[in-house]
Amino acid sequence: MEATRENRKSLKETILDLFKFEDYWAILLATLILIFCVFMYMGPSSEGLVGKAEVYNSVMTAQAERAPFKTIEWHEAQFDKNSLVVKSSLSSKVKDILGKPKKWSTNPVESFYLSEAGAKIKGAPFIDQYEEAKKISTLAKNKALAATALAQTKAFADTKLNAEANDLVDKWLSDRDKEGKLKAKAIIKPYNIIPNLILLLVFIGLYFSVGMKKMGRSRDGFLQGFPAVFLLAAGAYLLGEQVTLKAWGLGYVFWGLVLGLIVSNTIGTPKKLLQAAQTEYFIKTGLILLGSTVLVNKVLLIGIPGIFVTWFVTPVVLVLTFLFGDKILKMESKSLNMVMSADMSVSGVSAAIAAAAACKAKKEELTLSVSISIMFTAFMMIAMPMFIKALNMDPVLGGAWIGGTVDSTGAVVAAGEYLGPVARDVAATIKMIQNIIIGVMALGVAAYWSLKVDTSMAAEKDFSLKGSLKEIWDRFPKFILGFIGASLVFSAIYGALGVDGSKIIVDKGMVNGLISPLQGWLFCLAFTSIGLSTNFAELSKLFKGGKPITLYLVGKVINLSVTFGAAYLMFHIVFPEITASLMSL
Repeated sequence: MEATRENRKSLKETILDLFKFEDYWAILLATLILIFCVFMYMGPSSEGLVGKAEVYNSVMTAQAERAPFKTIEWHEAQFDKNSLVVKSSLSSKVKDILGKPKKWSTNPVESFYLSEAGAKIKGAPFIDQYEEAKKISTLAKNKALAATALAQTKAFADTKLNAEANDLVDKWLSDRDKEGKLKAKAIIKPYNIIPNLILLLVFIGLYFSVGMKKMGRSRDGFLQGFPAVFLLAAGAYLLGEQVTLKAWGLGYVFWGLVLGLIVSNTIGTPKKLLQAAQTEYFIKTGLILLGSTVLVNKVLLIGIPGIFVTWFVTPVVLVLTFLFGDKILKMESKSLNMVMSADMSVSGVSAAIAAAAACKAKKEELTLSVSISIMFTAFMMIAMPMFIKALNMDPVLGGAWIGGTVDSTGAVVAAGEYLGPVARDVAATIKMIQNIIIGVMALGVAAYWSLKVDTSMAAEKDFSLKGSLKEIWDRFPKFILGFIGASLVFSAIYGALGVDGSKIIVDKGMVNGLISPLQGWLFCLAFTSIGLSTNFAELSKLFKGGKPITLYLVGKVINLSVTFGAAYLMFHIVFPEITASLMSL
C-alpha cells in the first residue's frame, strides 16, 4: 500500500516536473486557447448558420436544375451563404482585441486611429463613383433577370438566348464587384484600436507570465519589460501595413527583426527587455496554434499529385541542400546548414523554427536564415508569377510550382492571386499540405542530430535501440506534439462539421476570428525578441565567405527544378484529369 502511494506521488511529481520546461507550458497555453476557441464558436448560433447554409444550397440546387447556366438567384444564394459567419458579443470583442494595425499609405496615425470626420473626408472622393456604380450594377441585374426570364419562355432550349442571358449575368457580376470595391473606399467606418491594443498587451503579458517562476525565470522582470517588447511588435505591424512596403513583401516578421536589431545594436537591449524577449516561448505557442489550421482533410482537395509534390519533393530537396552545404560548401556550422535547408525546402519561417529547436541551433543562426528567407521570398513573390505568366503556363501547374517553392504562406497566396483564383487555391493547398510535414521533419532532424551529428559524448552514449530512442526523445522538440495534436483534433472537427459547417465555424470563425490573429501577434513578438537578442558582430561571423547566401541560392535552384519537374509529371502526365477538374472549378 505504501509503495502504491509512493508511486502515485512519484507520478504526480513527474507530471509537475514537466512544467519546468518551456515546451509543455507552450502546449498548455495553446491548448487552453484552442479549447476556449471551440466553446466560443461551436454553440447554438453556429448550428443555426449551418441550417441557413443548407437553405441557400437548396436554392442553388433548384436554380441549377432550372437553367443550364448560373442565374442571378444562384449567385445571390452563394453570396448569402459565403457571408455567413459566427457572431456573438464575445467573439466580436475577442476579434477586435486581436485586431492588428490597419493599412495606411502616408499617415501612420491612420494605422491606429481614424475619427468620424476623417473617415468621411477619406471616403468623400469616392461617394459619387460608388453611387454611379450602384446604379449601373442594379441596371445590369435587371437586364440579366429579364434575359433569363426570356430564355425561360423557350424552356432554356434556345442556345442563343441562353448565351445572351449568361453574358448579362457575367456583366452583372463584374459590375457588382466594381460596386463593392468602390463601396469599401467610399463608406469608411471610424476606428480607434489603441484601447484594444492595451487590453491585448495586458492579456498576453499576464497569460505568458504564469509559468515563469516554474521555469526558473523572473516573472517580475518579464512583466516589467514586456510592454516595451509589445510596443516594438506593434511598431513592426505598423510598418508592415504600409501599402508600398507590404506590396514588396516586407511584413511584420521583417520589421520585427529590424526594430529589435536597431535597439540591440545601438543603445543595447536593457536587461528587463531581454527578460521579456521570450523568443522560443512565443514561437512555440504560436506554432501549436498554427497546427490547428494545418488540416489533414485539405489534402483530399488536391489528391495524390499535391501529396507527391510536397511529401516526396520536400524531403528530397532538404537532403540535397544539406548535403551540398556539408560536402561541397563545407559549412562550419551544421546547425546553420540544417536550419537554412529546412527554411528553404519546407515552408519558410515555421520550418526554420522547428528545425532550429530540433538541432539546437543558435538564435543568431535562426535570425540569419529567416533574414535571407524574407529577402528571397519578397523577390520570388513578385518574380515567379510574372515568369509563369510570360511562359503562358496553366494556372494549376503554376500554382503548384509557387506553392512548393515560395517560403511564406502569405506570399504564396499573394503570388497565386496574381495568376487568378485557380492558381491561388492550388498554391495555398500545396503549401498547406507541405506545412503538415513540419512535425515529421522536426522528428527526422532530431533523430539525425542525436545519432549522427552530436557525437562529442559518444563514449557515454547508449546506442542500443532503447538508448537511441531515448536520445531522439530527449532532443525532440516536445512542442511539435502540440502542433500535431492540434492538427489532428481540428482535422476531426473540420470533417465532422461538413463542408459548409467547417467553413462557417472553423475557417471564418475560429481561424479568422482568434487563432490566426493571435498566432500573428505571437510570431511578431517572437521575431522582435530575436532582434533584441541578436548582435550584428556575432551575426556577421556567420556570413563569412558568403557561404549562407550560396547555400540558399543553390538550394532554391534545386527546389525550383525538382518541384517543377514533379508538378509537371503529376499534373500533366500522370493525373491530367485532376488538372482538368481543377481548371473547371
